[in-house]
Amino acid sequence: MEEKKLICIGCPLGCELCAVLERGEVISVTGNTCKRGDAYARKELVSPERTVTSTVKMRDGRMLPVRTKTDIPKAKVLECVRELKHVVVEAPVETGQIIVQDIAGTNVPVIATKKMGERV
Repeated sequence: MEEKKLICIGCPLGCELCAVLERGEVISVTGNTCKRGDAYARKELVSPERTVTSTVKMRDGRMLPVRTKTDIPKAKVLECVRELKHVVVEAPVETGQIIVQDIAGTNVPVIATKKMGERV
């Protein structure tokens, strides 16, 4: 058995969690004051995911803020950022517009987080 300690980010309390793992499976979680802590620890230790926020270039020189629409596997974050480095977008762009349909083979789109009109 292996014991892992982590800080929960499921709610503002930031509980100190202690998870017991056996053969890569979470057996128990303690230290959480709400049920979100248990779910967070199990997901984080077995298949961690992250939302990626970044910027991409626009043809007119501005930078467009973007993010993944949902979480992607943590192991794919670097590949995602590397792909975004080569993306160039043409104005106008609407908030929520899909910029990349499938980032890093995750089937997760990257969307714009700000409206950017034509430069005057």
